[in-house]
Amino acid sequence: MNITIIKKVPTAEEIIQLYPLSEAGHERIVKDRQEVRDILSGKDKRLLFIVGPCSAWPSDAVLEYAKKLKVVSDDVQNRIKIVMRTYIQKPRTAKGWTGPVNQPDPFNLPDIAEGVRYCRNLMVKVIDMGLPIADEALFTHNAKGFVELLSWVCIGARSVEDQEHRIFASALECPVGMKNSTTGSIEIAVNGMIAAQNKHHAVFHGYQVETNGNPYAHLVLRGKINGPNYGAEYLHEAAELFAKHKINNASVIIDASHDNTRVNGAKNCRRQPMVIKEVIATMQVNPELKKLVKGFMIESFLKEGSQKIESLTKQTVDMNGLSITDGCLSFEETEKIIREVATTYV
Repeated sequence: MNITIIKKVPTAEEIIQLYPLSEAGHERIVKDRQEVRDILSGKDKRLLFIVGPCSAWPSDAVLEYAKKLKVVSDDVQNRIKIVMRTYIQKPRTAKGWTGPVNQPDPFNLPDIAEGVRYCRNLMVKVIDMGLPIADEALFTHNAKGFVELLSWVCIGARSVEDQEHRIFASALECPVGMKNSTTGSIEIAVNGMIAAQNKHHAVFHGYQVETNGNPYAHLVLRGKINGPNYGAEYLHEAAELFAKHKINNASVIIDASHDNTRVNGAKNCRRQPMVIKEVIATMQVNPELKKLVKGFMIESFLKEGSQKIESLTKQTVDMNGLSITDGCLSFEETEKIIREVATTYV
């Protein structure tokens, strides 16, 4: 291998022992996963909201956000199931910061040993607050110690066509959302769903295994390079593909961020509430689409917008809840749209 060895990282077992999850936390994960499954299957009529920072950094701000989100979650729990984004790994189109699991201090050299400690500790704290958590599956070889904490997992737009990620999704115990590709192809994501819902033979932890398939693999519409794809025509396209391929628990989550906020070539995080309102309006006049759309994803942090980490230093970076990756909706606006949907959606 064309590599340079830097240092040995702690094993997953060592990290788990260092930051154990309480018994109550384990019980909550089982309960939260089942509630998400029930929403996707239609047994539970609530909407699912995957809400939180684009990237889970810095930890103090993420935990402050979690405290605020828990209050909202408790208030709307009869109408909306909230799962908090704790995204510790970030895919990049070309290059850039790949998240706190690799580089917990963006201004220092990557330190994976410290990164896994940072991430496990953060995730456990959020769960022990009483919130279920979500992450994107990027580094599948480094999943143990994290994936068992998750109530929802996303396979991203750049990974959805990758066979390793599809097999990984097939082995997951929690529901997994498959995003449409960056080009906007829904069919590629549906192919990923088919793969994830079926069994595969692979090597896990030194053993040949057969994955059991994930019947709760579902579609996440995140827009395309030239604009949104949350309109009725795209939802009908998804429904036709689901029927054609006999997809189990046919479901769509609308990612209100990313390219679904793109207008005239530019993304605008402030458009996320409008995306949600437009989709809700579509659902209200089309019963079939109302059955199909099970919820939304929002990129949200304490403050609105983002900052460019490349142009900042430790002294100038805002550590108080301003994203260093994608632009995020402010917490106040996030709370407003969640409460509005909880009050008006029937």
